[in-house]
Amino acid sequence: MLELEALSPKQIVTELDKYIIGQKKAKKAVAIALRNRVRRQKLDESLREEVAPKNIIMIGPTGVGKTEIARRLSKLCGAPFVKVEATKYTEVGYVGRDVESMVRDLMNVAVNMVKAEMREQVLKEAETRTEEVILDLLLPLPAFSSSPPNQPQQDQSSPGVIHLPEVLDERSKQTREKFRDMLRKGMLEDKEIDVDVSKKATPIFEIFSGANLEDMGMNLGGAVAGMFGGNKKKRRKMTVKNARETILNEEIDKLIDTDKAADIAKDRAQQMGIIFIDEIDKVAGKENKGGVDVSREGVQRDILPIVEGSQVNTKYGIIDTAHILFIAAGAFHMSKPSDLIPELQGRFPIRVELEALGAEDFERILTQPENALIKQYKELLKTEGVTLEFTDDAVKRLSYLAQEVNSKTENIGARRLHTVMEYLLEDVSFEANELSGQTITITPAYIDEKLGNIIEDQDLSRYIL
Repeated sequence: MLELEALSPKQIVTELDKYIIGQKKAKKAVAIALRNRVRRQKLDESLREEVAPKNIIMIGPTGVGKTEIARRLSKLCGAPFVKVEATKYTEVGYVGRDVESMVRDLMNVAVNMVKAEMREQVLKEAETRTEEVILDLLLPLPAFSSSPPNQPQQDQSSPGVIHLPEVLDERSKQTREKFRDMLRKGMLEDKEIDVDVSKKATPIFEIFSGANLEDMGMNLGGAVAGMFGGNKKKRRKMTVKNARETILNEEIDKLIDTDKAADIAKDRAQQMGIIFIDEIDKVAGKENKGGVDVSREGVQRDILPIVEGSQVNTKYGIIDTAHILFIAAGAFHMSKPSDLIPELQGRFPIRVELEALGAEDFERILTQPENALIKQYKELLKTEGVTLEFTDDAVKRLSYLAQEVNSKTENIGARRLHTVMEYLLEDVSFEANELSGQTITITPAYIDEKLGNIIEDQDLSRYIL
């Protein structure tokens, strides 16, 4: 993951080019929107509040890269990012998730990001503490210690900090150091010790999730757990190897300031958060036809105040959505962006149309990206000792056939390559363990032999490809 502040718009596009073929307009629009997040942070505070994010709608058929752009953005930028499906939400009053839950999801992502950063900062100290705890469990304190057996002695002035009793004689210290040396060399990994593990209670009210109860469930669950002693320790016998991770996580939790993490995460979510709303076209439509479509326009009206800027209650506090960047995407086969309610259209001023993919694009998709499909299959079969080779003509032929199937059946874009490749290499993948040491060369003739009849038979290709 790269820091967003260090990325120029051109660098963002270059990073996306590694995984997504074409779609320059969409990449450019997204890169500018992301960079504007950084620029806004450098403005005077009075002007900063006035600069609203320029939300984006990406329009294009399925399989052309809309969702992939979102997925790569989440890995690329260090800003809180969440991808949601518009079809998961229902109008208030119907059974289903309320639209405010997307903001709560974003906040959860932000908190986890901050905690992961804090974890790195305290990891070294936590590892030191973990070593002391394991040594205390391996070498119980003397009977005259105020601490019970098998428990580390805590410094009351600094909770969580472990000190050896000063009364330990020199021989005990030498023994401890010998055990420390053995522990660091991995000689005690299989030795069993008794570890007290925190037994966290399950939030029993989570079943009522929905609307504001989605987060209340967690709080109520914790309150009831506390009333009935749900956070008691449970003693478990485990090897030093397994105990190390358990103890390390508990020590990290002690060192991380949860309230501070929540405050930092809240600021990031509000100022730099990005929400990608996929399948936005599925809630577009001017007429309510009843049945499953009854809440379409209601979902749009519920999304509107969040995109405009509103206060959303989460378990970490109230989040202001005014400066969260929203990127929506949809195929818009059965509807048009103009079918969205006018108020929502106005909140997505930037519209980018993604281009349908042809044979040349498929050829590049098969070979150029860092996660190219041909590279994936080569590496998968290499684990069985099989070398897979594709001639240049074979790649061209495969790309052409994928385009042909898309033109004659449902056009599913680049996803067609997955179905075609899987069927083409079905026999090789099935018999790979028997072909170890061999080189399989894929030629146009091989492709025609495996796929020719299916592609010619349109009825058959509808079912198989």
